[in-house]
Amino acid sequence: MRLIIAEKPSLARAIADALPGTPRKQEGAIAVGDTTVTWCLGHLLEQAPPDAYDPALKQWRLDTLPILPERWKLTPRPKARGQLAAIRKLLKTADEVVHAGDPDREGQLLVQEVIEYLGWKGRVSRLLVSDLNRPAVQRALARLEDNARYQPLYRAAESRSRADWLYGINLTRAWTLTGRQAGHDGVLSVGRVQTPVLGLVVRRDAEIRDFTPRPFFVLWADLAVAHGELRAWWAPGEHHPLDDQGRLLAREPAATLAERLPGAEGRLEALETQQKRQAAPLPYSLSALQVDAARRYGISAKVVLDTCQALYERHQLITYPRSDCRYLPEEHFAAAPSTLQSACRDDETLRGWLSGADFTRRSRAWNDTKVGAHHALAPTGRPMDPTRLSATEANVFRLIARNVLAQFYPTLSTREVKAEFRILEEIFRARGQEVLDPGWKPLFTTRDEAPPLPPLTEGEVCRVQEAGVEDRETRPPEPFNDASLIKAMMNIGRYVDDPAVRRTLREHDGLGTEATRAGIIETLVERGYLVRQGKALRATRLGSALIASLPEAVGRPERTALWEQRLTAIAEQNCAPGPFLDSLISDLRALLGAADANRLRQALHSAEGEEAKVPQRASRRRGTGRATSRGSKRRAPRRRQEGN
Repeated sequence: MRLIIAEKPSLARAIADALPGTPRKQEGAIAVGDTTVTWCLGHLLEQAPPDAYDPALKQWRLDTLPILPERWKLTPRPKARGQLAAIRKLLKTADEVVHAGDPDREGQLLVQEVIEYLGWKGRVSRLLVSDLNRPAVQRALARLEDNARYQPLYRAAESRSRADWLYGINLTRAWTLTGRQAGHDGVLSVGRVQTPVLGLVVRRDAEIRDFTPRPFFVLWADLAVAHGELRAWWAPGEHHPLDDQGRLLAREPAATLAERLPGAEGRLEALETQQKRQAAPLPYSLSALQVDAARRYGISAKVVLDTCQALYERHQLITYPRSDCRYLPEEHFAAAPSTLQSACRDDETLRGWLSGADFTRRSRAWNDTKVGAHHALAPTGRPMDPTRLSATEANVFRLIARNVLAQFYPTLSTREVKAEFRILEEIFRARGQEVLDPGWKPLFTTRDEAPPLPPLTEGEVCRVQEAGVEDRETRPPEPFNDASLIKAMMNIGRYVDDPAVRRTLREHDGLGTEATRAGIIETLVERGYLVRQGKALRATRLGSALIASLPEAVGRPERTALWEQRLTAIAEQNCAPGPFLDSLISDLRALLGAADANRLRQALHSAEGEEAKVPQRASRRRGTGRATSRGSKRRAPRRRQEGN
């Protein structure tokens, strides 16, 4: 009997439906001919708690830190014991095992750790399914690989799981116990990703709080030219008081010039015309979709993720959603016309977009060299029936379909014009844009970026009709919201001060993963470290105090971003897991030595932030709570290990 172990029941059903024969339901499995398909329920196993290594570690004490397991243990999740027993029974009669976890690092870990935990010693094949449609699953079944090829990916995921445990358990215990000495009765959760994300928000809030607005002044002049009118802006010279962005800091020079300008004549001294072509935005990765959906519809990253999961699993309208890739396999190009026509036929908006698609066009999106374990989000071809979807599901699906349809539209073609006038020996500049071919742009917006200038000829005369001075003020940065925080996590190198580290991060940008970023934000809200104010995400007093009390490196992104690089090196067989974990343990010892009750007490006393109702999730029986960096006696599902 061939046993296929899928990551989730929905994937198991899709695999069973794609096999030849009639599916027969069994306890915890589906049999089809000589193949049985079973499933995990997310993670069936989790890292064992500290007291599994030593019962004395159930009590939280500073003198037991750091906790460093010599031989790592996994333990079944309480609600997963039944399914784990079903897989154990099936393995006893199996001749062959097929690993059908999701096509990513965590999916490799999730199924393989079950296979190894249950003691299977035989050969294991790997099935990679990124699209639940029957033809796609059948193609995947015809391309089974040796699971040994993915052993480095498993080792990287295993290293991540163990490192998160070490980091989260030890730092959470240390700061929670130090917090008690400082008078805070509650768990202070620290994680290798969640805490740097919190640090981003705390520092942004501090920038806003400490910002001092500075006035600056701009002078405009409405000019009459040979073929129309335009507005130009004064470019003051360096002999005037300017800031580092060239803004005028004194009103008097602008006001004096404005009085002299009406009726004055000048000449167009320089004219620059540039024709530009812009390709359509690529199909979405999950994070890119979360950013756009938050901006367009104001929905949180977590809602976008949950919506995509529903579109993938329940409705089977889109391909695997937890993807960090924005490219599509080249083999999908030929099927794209029929796929998109089927997907869009029952929705008026999509039919309108479909009518403008030219399927003879081939964009840069179809590129096998850019596709890894999974590809960009795309429609599967199943018709989208808006009456069977929620409004949010329909809106998110339209975004996904739109970005794929846009690959079959012409490029956006524009003519950009920059004009420089000399009037009263001063320089005035104007710029405009003319759309030559809107291409894909109408699918995204009907708004022009800049109005076109009238036809201009270098050397022509202009006359000032009117002029005026505008009083403006510098503005603080905007507070983070779901869209901007997800974008910051995707492009974390922008928030790194060290130029060398920033250069390194250009190739390996990212804080968290496509699958975890939304959950990290929600976790910080649930724990009372962040609070939502409308669309804005602000740090609470507790969140600000935690960051202030920690060593600076714990609340900054450099450590975890470089950590991800090490994990990538393990996955690509360029690095062994041992040195990575040894380095982490060395760092942990130094960080634990920085736990200071006086510093934490002062941070709690002086913290500034928003007020929030903090969920009472931590055990009040001091020193008896189970050691998890989630800091909770109410056990949340741990699809991704602590500290993420």
